[in-house]
Amino acid sequence: MSPIRRRAAAFIFAHFFGLTVAMAADEARPRIGLVLGGGGARGAAHIGVLEALEKLRVPVDCVAGTSMGALVAGAWVAGMSPERMREALAGADWSDMFVDNPEYAEMSYRNKQVSRRYLPGSESGVSANGVAYQAGVVSGQKIKLFFNQLVRANQGERNIEELPLPLSIVATDIGTGERVAFRDGPLTTAMRASMSVPGLLAPVDHQGRKLVDGGLVDNLPIAEVRERCRADVVIAVNVGSPLLKAEEVGSLLTVSTQMVGILTEQNVSRSLATLKAGDIYIQPELNGITAADFAKHAEAAASGRAATEAAAAKLAGLSVSPTDYAAWWQGIEVTRRSSPRIDAIEIVGLDKVNAGAIERYLSVQPGETIRPSIINRDLLRMYGDGYYESVDYTVLSQRERNILRVMPVEKRWGPDYARFAINLQADNSQGSTFGLRGAYHQTWLNALGGEMIYHGEIGSTNRFGVNYYQPLDVRQRFFFEGTAGVSQTRLNIYENDKRIAQYRDSETGFGAHLGTNIGLLGPLRLGWVQRHRYFDLDIGDPSLPTADKSFSGWKASLDFDQFDRMHFPTRGWAAQLSWFESPGRNYARADADLRAAYAFGGTVFNVRGRYTGSPRGDLPIYDAGTLGGFHNLTAFAPNQIIGDDIRYVGVCGEQIIGRLPLGLRGDMRIGLAFELAKVGTPYSESTRVGVLDSTALYVGGETPFGPAYVGFGYSTSGVSNLFLFVGTP
Repeated sequence: MSPIRRRAAAFIFAHFFGLTVAMAADEARPRIGLVLGGGGARGAAHIGVLEALEKLRVPVDCVAGTSMGALVAGAWVAGMSPERMREALAGADWSDMFVDNPEYAEMSYRNKQVSRRYLPGSESGVSANGVAYQAGVVSGQKIKLFFNQLVRANQGERNIEELPLPLSIVATDIGTGERVAFRDGPLTTAMRASMSVPGLLAPVDHQGRKLVDGGLVDNLPIAEVRERCRADVVIAVNVGSPLLKAEEVGSLLTVSTQMVGILTEQNVSRSLATLKAGDIYIQPELNGITAADFAKHAEAAASGRAATEAAAAKLAGLSVSPTDYAAWWQGIEVTRRSSPRIDAIEIVGLDKVNAGAIERYLSVQPGETIRPSIINRDLLRMYGDGYYESVDYTVLSQRERNILRVMPVEKRWGPDYARFAINLQADNSQGSTFGLRGAYHQTWLNALGGEMIYHGEIGSTNRFGVNYYQPLDVRQRFFFEGTAGVSQTRLNIYENDKRIAQYRDSETGFGAHLGTNIGLLGPLRLGWVQRHRYFDLDIGDPSLPTADKSFSGWKASLDFDQFDRMHFPTRGWAAQLSWFESPGRNYARADADLRAAYAFGGTVFNVRGRYTGSPRGDLPIYDAGTLGGFHNLTAFAPNQIIGDDIRYVGVCGEQIIGRLPLGLRGDMRIGLAFELAKVGTPYSESTRVGVLDSTALYVGGETPFGPAYVGFGYSTSGVSNLFLFVGTP
């Protein structure tokens, strides 16, 4: 017998021995069924209920749970004490739990590129069968890994039928509306299915069914414990949210919320009607705590404990002696033990994706044990490639060998996608600009992971292009990238803060690069670029010399990004460096952009330094650097200052003033920025010599449409700028 099987047998014997001792101690003790209802974050009250039952020494014989009640019930029957549950909830970042992707720094560079240009929520599958959409706002990747950690999945799969107490977890078949009660099978799968709020969390595929939150059909499953263990006494805990008042229902969101609430309340009322005289009903006082208030888990738990203690007189008749209770709990509690050593690793479920793309992230190797924090990090990095609907794992024992099985599920709506983005920018210097951006993105064109993106944009800038990305090895360490495109945009020319001309800036070009990905830091590239720019006067004075130029050369670049968020980060750093050498034009161009962010409490400090210039010769007007715009000398209009030898430094402090709802990573901030810059050779705003300054005050944050901010910039040189931006840059 393998070590893991011997340990399992020992624990099963201990569980059943403990339960047998407890039952034998009092043959007349009534069978008790515990029911933990759904209620989102309000379900943290169940932890307090369990604490009070422990204090009163009330054992139970079977448990049923729905939604958050299923989470607490599953973890408890799997051996986690209420005290450790409190610790787990306190340690969880619930605002981050409902964002599937890992930190921005942990995503693959290719996925970062796509995310910068397009809204992740806009991703839709495109195939010969038409357009397919994501099943929910959240896939539940981090939630599932959290469940794994609660029940110690790294020590082996926990199945419901193997637990020391009969457990039922209720879900809903979204296809038929039928109630589904999990009484066997993987525990974490049942917990995840029962919490799948329709529209927010993607349904769980199980045995050909799509399962969602059990609260739709049975939010307080009293009948389940009566059937499961023939309970003589039911302890039912209801933490459901009350219905909204009529005056509170006015938007599409509140109407949808109220409809779900009505369905839930109706099935709860039917369940409560089945309670008998000897049953005990507990309804904690949870006013002021909504289903989304996970940060108030301690307050909810305290309310659950208080409500249970208030029923102490009724519960006293169910109490057993300290010795009997200790024996009962000993049969349930799982003592801490180490993970088994892994003998082999399997990757299953892949269709188009190469297994090497998964293997490159795995830290654990045969002969080693699994650490939950490490395996969770590795799986999130896999998910951060953007190819998967979910990535999970299990530990199996087969033929005296312990096997780590990694189970990625490729996106059902892939591998080809449509993507979109919008942007709207306005300021009092140049007016407004707008753009609608779209792309058709093909992935896994071959076994190494080739990708093609056809992209276009209409609005103030019109653009069309293609991008081909071809990894050169299965672990995607080396790659080839080719680009080609045409664009036309407006270029405003300023003098003394007045717009004196507007040009149509037309460009065509292509490039070919070889590169290497330096882990998750980012890529190094070396390649050849060919460009042609043509400036055509639209309105105003002909301020620029005639420009109809073709130029080409070698370009080397580095793009490292280790911020925790794409926009409005709280910590991390980024470095973008490039060198362009144009042999035929007798000049070189160097660009450096260094940024860093660090948070002290609720205040985030950002620092940025930037240089654009020509170490050899002078930058020509058609390849010059620019200043102006948000965090690039904010008091000036975007690209108001054109020139060579540009040096910039900026420091800003941002105070976090609010958090976005669950499922939206980010916060809202008020910021104050101080900026200095100098232009060695100005091509516009020729009188702006010496050091230029800017101070800006703004409010902004990351929204479902991308970053958004509004503010005011002022310079002592007499320039000011009132600005607004919404969308993807």
